[in-house]
Amino acid sequence: MAAISASQVKELRERTGLGMMECKKALTETDGDIEQAIDNLRKNSGLKAAKKAGRTAAEGAVVTRVAEDGSYGVMVEINSETDFVARDENFTAFAEKIAAAFFAAKSEDVAAVMDGELETVREQLVQKIGENISVRRCVVVEAGDGKLVGEYVHGGRIGVLTVLKGGNAETARDVAMHVAAINPTVAHPEDMPQEQLDAEKAIILAQPDMAGKPEQIAEKMVQGRLKKYLAENSLTEQAFVKNPDQTVAEFAKAAGGEVIGFTRFEVGEGIEKEEVDFAAEVMEQAKRS
Repeated sequence: MAAISASQVKELRERTGLGMMECKKALTETDGDIEQAIDNLRKNSGLKAAKKAGRTAAEGAVVTRVAEDGSYGVMVEINSETDFVARDENFTAFAEKIAAAFFAAKSEDVAAVMDGELETVREQLVQKIGENISVRRCVVVEAGDGKLVGEYVHGGRIGVLTVLKGGNAETARDVAMHVAAINPTVAHPEDMPQEQLDAEKAIILAQPDMAGKPEQIAEKMVQGRLKKYLAENSLTEQAFVKNPDQTVAEFAKAAGGEVIGFTRFEVGEGIEKEEVDFAAEVMEQAKRS
């Protein structure tokens, strides 16, 4: 039996996208014949996952877990290629399993948590479902003394973890619901990055009604509009979604709490989705058949 070199395993991995052990096993069974190994993998559907590995996975689910005492929480985004698969019970069960693992590990390191058994489970699910599935990101939020973490997930696609000082779990959840619905930029006005304020100021100065205004008047107008901008984009200053007559800060205060911060995930945000020409894809498949 021929010895299998690391370079052979590397080449097969690059050509198929499969795991190291699976590639090494396939090469061992063919005495190092890469082409035969690929044929065998195709015959037993081992290459099904590899063919999908390059596909953009921009659908999926966001799952949260929060400790019973509110001391910490985790939020994980798991992606699939289509929304249809994201609603599949096999995918949702996998997502719950992944969230539980990150919660137990209390870790944001996707590679470390997925290493081993969970990666095998993922690969098996890819084989079964026929779509690329990936664990994209995780965040761990710790409350700290006198604080608690709240959670809210909307439709499986938008997840929020909030941190409140004082208050209770229901209040923290309601604030998280507001964040999911309104999507504020920052928690407090003072959290807004200066570069973002500078960019907004430039936009204001370029507006038609600013033309020809004396410098002092123009500055007052700018400051007024920046104040409005901050109120509209800062969580604590926004009108509370359940009661627009009070701000989020006022809502939290009425429940004995104070908003500290939040983290919001939305499925697929920041992922550039590939445009698929289905007609061309069908024609290409027809040519091969």
